[in-house]
Amino acid sequence: MRPFEPTWWLPGAHLPTIWGKKVRRQRPMHDRIERLTTPDGDHLTLARMGLAAAGKQHLLVLHGLEGDVRAKYAHGLLALARDRGWSGDLMLFRSCDGEINSARRLYHSGETSDLDFVVRHLVSATPGIELVVCGVSLGGNVLVKWLGELGDAARSMVLRATAVSVPFDLAEGARFLERGFSRWYTRHFLKTLLPKALKKLEQFPTAFDEGRARLARTFWEFDDAVTAPLHGFRDAADYYERSSSMRFVEHVRVPLLLLSALDDPFVPPEVMAKAASTASANPMIRCELTARGGHVGWIEGVIWPRTYYMEQMVIAYLSS
Repeated sequence: MRPFEPTWWLPGAHLPTIWGKKVRRQRPMHDRIERLTTPDGDHLTLARMGLAAAGKQHLLVLHGLEGDVRAKYAHGLLALARDRGWSGDLMLFRSCDGEINSARRLYHSGETSDLDFVVRHLVSATPGIELVVCGVSLGGNVLVKWLGELGDAARSMVLRATAVSVPFDLAEGARFLERGFSRWYTRHFLKTLLPKALKKLEQFPTAFDEGRARLARTFWEFDDAVTAPLHGFRDAADYYERSSSMRFVEHVRVPLLLLSALDDPFVPPEVMAKAASTASANPMIRCELTARGGHVGWIEGVIWPRTYYMEQMVIAYLSS
């Protein structure tokens, strides 16, 4: 991989992180929306680009926490995929398509059954498809966990995979987001997570305690009050322990690129160091850590951002 050359006028970790979400311009690449009925009678949504075909690479992108069909990094990836003649999909996790889902659940960092369902749907719908997958942030945690859960079985479905800005250790990440400016991200996410949870409570009034949910000011408090009881975990600590992808890294049996920045404001450096050490013992994994880049940032350009390093490196790896 070539070295990352950060834009000089976006110093630190936070400006590149915020730029990609708030300032970047990227037109959507999907040409249609498809709704799938899940085995439990709920629904998932795919934002689809092009037509899959046997012998043709197809990129499946998994977005991060509270991502949606407008996720700019996802469409940046799909744009580069289209330039190579690939087709692709952006998978929208339950409740992330603008409509609250019907089942007694939402989505979370360790929920892999929906990814498994979508992958099997894609490979059965188009026999001979060359499926490659990229998971970003929460989506990266889901992807690594799923690959580790399946082990050798994933090789019959996925050609290559990449996971970007993965939290790896959810408990440590939750604590890290309680420090300094990183607390801004927590407040930002809770502004959409709480209303969504309250809509779920209207459907299932006994799913969790509304009072505790409204009082949550940190990810740990929110996950303890909402995510854990809604998805069958004992508490936030149990959710983090069972859903973190760190312990699944050693079991991955599909070629996988892990890409993270050491200044990621969501993930402690010591967590990334542990993940890199674990990955180094697995010949199927290539782990790349850049000194800078923020969280899903990696912006390059002297006068104006001209390239997004992460997207270029991901597509290059998936093409190799």
